This record gives sequence, C-alpha cells and structure tokens, in this order.
Amino acid sequence: MEENNKPIVNLISKPKNMLKTVYTACRTCYSADYPINIFNSTNDEEKMLKLIERVISSGHYSTIEHIQVTFAISNVSRACTHQLVRHRHMSFSQKSQRYVKEKGQFDYIIPPTIEKNDELKAKFINFMNKISEQYQEFIDAGIPAEDARFVLPNAAASSLVASLNLRELIHLANLRLCTRAQYEIRTMVKMMCEALVAEEPWLKPYLVPKCERFGFCDEDKSCGRMKTREQLGF
Repeated sequence: MEENNKPIVNLISKPKNMLKTVYTACRTCYSADYPINIFNSTNDEEKMLKLIERVISSGHYSTIEHIQVTFAISNVSRACTHQLVRHRHMSFSQKSQRYVKEKGQFDYIIPPTIEKNDELKAKFINFMNKISEQYQEFIDAGIPAEDARFVLPNAAASSLVASLNLRELIHLANLRLCTRAQYEIRTMVKMMCEALVAEEPWLKPYLVPKCERFGFCDEDKSCGRMKTREQLGF
C-alpha cells in the first residue's frame, strides 16, 4: 500500500487512569466497598489486569463501556468511511461534501490492486480527472455543492473525528482486523489500535482479530489461519 494512500490516524483523546477505571468498574460488581475507595486504594497492576481479564472473558462487557476514546482520521476513502459508519456505537463528525466545495482536483485513494498496474493506474487517474472537471463545471454553473457532489466517487478522500467506547473498539478490531476485511478499513483500524496500545499496552491482547481472541474462525469462508467451528466439532 503506497504511503500517500495510507490513512492518517491520531489518538486525540482518552481517559486518564484507564486501567484503574476499568478495574474499579469490574471490582465494584463484586465488592461491598464504595467505588471511589476501590479506585483510590488500588495500584497493583497485575491484580487489576487479572480481574479485568476474568471479567471480560466472562462476557461482562458493560465494565469497559466507561472508557471513551477519540481519533482524528484523514486520507481515507468514502468507501472506507461508509463501512465504518455501519458500526452502531460510534460517534462521527465527518467532512461534509455538502458544505465543503472541492477546489481543483479532489484528493482520492487508489486501491493497491490498481496502484501496482501502471496501465490501469493511469486510466484510474484519468477518470478521476474527468470527474473533477465535471464536478467543477457544475459548481461554476451555480449548481449547489450538495448536488454537484453526486458525481464524486467512493475513491474521494475524506476526514473525520470518530469516538467510541472500549467495548466497541474491541468489537471493531475483532471484526475489521480479520484478513477477510477490506484492506483499507483493516489498515485504518490497525493504526487506531496501535495508537491506543502505544499508550495502554495492556489492551494489546484484546485488539486483535476475533479468531485470536476466541481460538477459532466463524467466517463462512476462512482464510485458514485458525480452524473453523465445523473443524472443531461445534
């Protein structure tokens, strides 16, 4: 994947004391003590991680919904963002094609399968140029941007701010880091996870493809990395 085609991802907001917050939520469910006392009296990282792992493994996911993280994302195609916004428990603020008029050649993403073929890449670029010219003709003729945008392709680059809680991020990673996920969203989600893990290393075991978490593949068509349910007999 060419560098100019790669997403730009930055973690711009996360809670302080993320580990202690999750631990406090987990411990509160099994303690008669006040949550604030649990929070203030706990500093044993190994103890916290052990309980969190047990609680998450049991499917008690409400305990990780208290953590909200926010990413600034740029240089991704509309094809990619159309996939991302299907995730239910996320908040988005995206560059509007209705209010932001493209000036000159709009930015776009070239898929790697086309990028590596010089002849097809040239045709792709030429087609993007023609779309840009047609878009500009509509704008110059007084057509509102909200209508002129109808000719813009899925390849058009976009930017957005995306927020989600930890439960949804783990779900997002489990689905979109799968080798069968589309390459661009897989790359973007990988960068999101890496940005958070750089500051919260304890999250690394959770921000992985679902087959790594569960030990089997439940896809209709497996990549072969893990055995399927059928192969395991359930």
